[in-house]
Amino acid sequence: MATTMGDFTEILVRQGVISNNQLAEAQQMARASGIKIGDALVRLGYASSEEVMRAIAQQFGYDYVDLSEVAIPPSVIELVPESVARENAILPMDERDGALKVIVSDPEDFETLDKLRFILNRQVEVALAPRESIVDAINRHYGLTEGESADSMLQEFTDTAIDFTETEETATSADEAVDENSAPVVRLVHLIISEAVQLRASDIHIEPFEDRVRIRYRIDGVLQERDSPPRRLLGAILSRIKILSRIDIAERRRPQDGRIKATIGDKELDFRVSVLPSSHGQTVVMRVLDKDSIRVGVRQLGLSETDFRSFQNLIRRPNGIILVTGPTGSGKTTTLYAALNDLNRPDRKIITAEDPVEYYLPGINQVEVKHSIGLDFARIIRSMLRQAPNVILVGEMRDSETAEMGIQASLTGHLVFSTLHTNDAPGAVTRMVDMGVPAYLVASSVVAILAQRLVRVICPKCKQPFRPSEAALESAGITPEMAATATFMKGKGCSNCSKSGYRGRLGIFELMLMSSKIRELTYQGASTQEIRKSAIGQGMHTLYQDGINKVMRGITTLDEVFRVAKRTDSDM
Repeated sequence: MATTMGDFTEILVRQGVISNNQLAEAQQMARASGIKIGDALVRLGYASSEEVMRAIAQQFGYDYVDLSEVAIPPSVIELVPESVARENAILPMDERDGALKVIVSDPEDFETLDKLRFILNRQVEVALAPRESIVDAINRHYGLTEGESADSMLQEFTDTAIDFTETEETATSADEAVDENSAPVVRLVHLIISEAVQLRASDIHIEPFEDRVRIRYRIDGVLQERDSPPRRLLGAILSRIKILSRIDIAERRRPQDGRIKATIGDKELDFRVSVLPSSHGQTVVMRVLDKDSIRVGVRQLGLSETDFRSFQNLIRRPNGIILVTGPTGSGKTTTLYAALNDLNRPDRKIITAEDPVEYYLPGINQVEVKHSIGLDFARIIRSMLRQAPNVILVGEMRDSETAEMGIQASLTGHLVFSTLHTNDAPGAVTRMVDMGVPAYLVASSVVAILAQRLVRVICPKCKQPFRPSEAALESAGITPEMAATATFMKGKGCSNCSKSGYRGRLGIFELMLMSSKIRELTYQGASTQEIRKSAIGQGMHTLYQDGINKVMRGITTLDEVFRVAKRTDSDM
């Protein structure tokens, strides 16, 4: 879209969707990241993909299609082979007078349009829709999300005798072409991975039981079960995954870890593979590491305006420790990487110590912990200080030695980021003291603690006004006065959110600044409850309160907040 790109951005500015300042920021991000300006606007959260695509359609004079509201006859779908639709991310929509109208996401991709005219041997007309909507529609109309493709794969396994040895020896790369002539085991594993990526899954779980193999995807933090292959296919699936992740296929008694690099569609993805022996065989979890998921700014995390300003000031301090706390899967890594992305400038040296390095950040020196050779967090910190960094990230403060090394680094003029596993922000102070770190060191070095959880966001396509029951409001602590000014929403369920009513996730936060009063309580060995009470008295919003604020703004639901945060006496 390079030739007339300014036109659709001018339309968005005229419509009041974006401001000139937001456009300038998106242009800067597009140049720095090598992406299209429309993608930059969506990634920054200034415009939705639908708003961008509507403006592009207006610019080129094409129709915009809302695929969640359009029914396409099977007779039209059959005019374009599934392989052509998937490869080019296009969808047939209508046939009139021998011409075929297709839905695309890039009106200037003339090469694809010419190829379609040649393949289909007919006139091709164009309508526009966002790429992710087209991919979802392809899955619906060609049957992937309904399990038909997986069922056919499983049936092919049943009907076909496979030489697994030959399959394993010939399959050596996750990037190899998987076509209709590939061995069924290769295609089945490729289907599982592709489907997970298309459904925006963060993890793929392959779990063996006595009579079946259960496959589940974690989508927006919630596990959803997919097709279950027969138990006898477990060995073939495991061998294929182990070969892709380059780990020993003969080892079955010990836990193993590996990594797969793959290109799915136009995305380059990493999969972190963990294999664990269980009572019914080896269970596999593949963590989907999407580089796009950590290319977020601090603004997109979901911090309230007050907490956002405080956090921006904190990460620009010259020294001190900033801790991010929460359970596994609460988005701590994303928050820390957002802060590092904000600080990543040519005049700053940033070094990280991680276990393991999941995402590779350009311009940042990342060091991976290797316990087998004695390269642990404390040793890395000791060595990295000789490299004269400005900013240090320590993946996790697991013991007193690591914590004390991080504290020493902060006291010698470095800004240190790290994580702890605690339920709330005040609990991080007492946890460090319990680990054996002297209270006076904690009080003098820690400058702020950010606790967080992730809640699912109501689907923007099908959200509609909703009034919770009086009992639910009372249980949540929402008074009639608060409810009168609130905008409660709920997702009806549509194709965009797979009928769940939710699409995507956002953080709820609890930011505790280390004031002189809290430092004094820390030094005196005060309990978590005392520190919490003092922090709330000085203006800290709890996780629960931040979640309720987002409910009243129509961003998420009460059920989501109740799922990840509980109401305490201090929230009454």
